[in-house]
Amino acid sequence: MKQVYDMLIIGGGPAGYTAALYAARAGLSVLLLEKLSAGGQMAQTNQVDNYPGFPEGVDGFLLAEKMQAQAQHFGAKTELAEVYQLKLDTPIKEVQTSEGLFQAKTVVIATGANPKLLGIPGEQKFSGRGVHYCAACDGMFYRGKTVAVIGGGNSAVADALLLSRVAKKVYLIHRRDSLRATQVYHQPLLDAPNVEFLWNSAVTDLSGDGRLSGATVQNLLDGSENHLDVDGVFISIGRSPASALAEGQVVLDSAGYIVADESTKTSLPGVFAVGDVRTKALRQIVTAVADGAMAVHAAESYLANDQDGYM
Repeated sequence: MKQVYDMLIIGGGPAGYTAALYAARAGLSVLLLEKLSAGGQMAQTNQVDNYPGFPEGVDGFLLAEKMQAQAQHFGAKTELAEVYQLKLDTPIKEVQTSEGLFQAKTVVIATGANPKLLGIPGEQKFSGRGVHYCAACDGMFYRGKTVAVIGGGNSAVADALLLSRVAKKVYLIHRRDSLRATQVYHQPLLDAPNVEFLWNSAVTDLSGDGRLSGATVQNLLDGSENHLDVDGVFISIGRSPASALAEGQVVLDSAGYIVADESTKTSLPGVFAVGDVRTKALRQIVTAVADGAMAVHAAESYLANDQDGYM
């Protein structure tokens, strides 16, 4: 008979592998499904400086490999497979994949979220070499340098504020003539002496020799173009949660993130959402690993039939 796992985890980022580690150490049978390789977005970061325990920083890919190895050391299994379909509303959940059907009593969705791309020339070429999508992750590399932030929502303004404390100069480039961000962000940004606003503007091209060194900015009112010398560009136009598999089964918010609080419990018993795919205020490696641990705590209560402790 096909094994029914205690826990099946979809996604091998820091949240997924932390859940696998905690579940395996708790004596649960656990299978993690990952489409490509361990780490998710973290594995694409050359230098992680804000994860505790690494005073000199750590390569994101190496950290991902260590997380995977630690979980597997305690008995967690990894299967490289693409997930096609989920059936989550039954006591035994079913996950249809490229490697066949898997069954489990609980499912942890750790599929993450991807930054929205501008889709302009040079964006892909300079990704990680001057083009970034997370100021909290990569802003410290630009101490004393000139950077641009693209966007006008809360994430863009928060990134610009953070960068204003480390960079020499910050351009905030927005397609409109006013910020979409909540009012509380406006005055601190206006008060920052090293922040310059480029309203009604869009970046149309990124250039450089090996590394990013410039951006072409077009004025959307008159069509004129201007070249900016910049060391880095932070694209902050939002993220897209990888929640399509769960759509129609668990409750999603208006942006498509899976509704789950700090307990990681979703609207379906025995189904948990961790990491960047769930509703949360801060999406970082440390918050992802916290989610993974919390999901196992909640799942153990569910598996023990402690319904009062679950819903």
